[in-house]
Amino acid sequence: MQQLIEFTMNHWILVLTFVVVAGFLIFNLLVGDKNAVDPVAATELINHQDAVVVDVRPAADFNKGHIINAISIPSNGFANQIGVLNKYKEKPIIISCRSGAQSSAATAQLKKAGFEQVYNLKGGILAWQSANLPITRKSK
Repeated sequence: MQQLIEFTMNHWILVLTFVVVAGFLIFNLLVGDKNAVDPVAATELINHQDAVVVDVRPAADFNKGHIINAISIPSNGFANQIGVLNKYKEKPIIISCRSGAQSSAATAQLKKAGFEQVYNLKGGILAWQSANLPITRKSK
């Protein structure tokens, strides 16, 4: 015990950094991804609950390939386009992007706008493709 106290006193910055990182990891495990779904869970929502997929990537990326029946609303104008989604307010909505980062912000905006069943596609379209799930180039 004495050695632990001595180590902590001599390396307080290291110990403090460890405590902060451990705290963030625990927070992320307990609270972090409650509104995120992986590609398999997303397909279950699409197939069994008629979930709507909204792709927030730029139109050029969307046209190169997207989830079947996805709606394209690029993130640069997403806040102004939320009204387009009002007719889907009662359905689950899955937000996708390239890797899952941009869609997280869009998910938060929809939650703030009163949408209750909003999910971020964990890993985005890259994870979808890695799971060998189908994509299309046809627009809805």
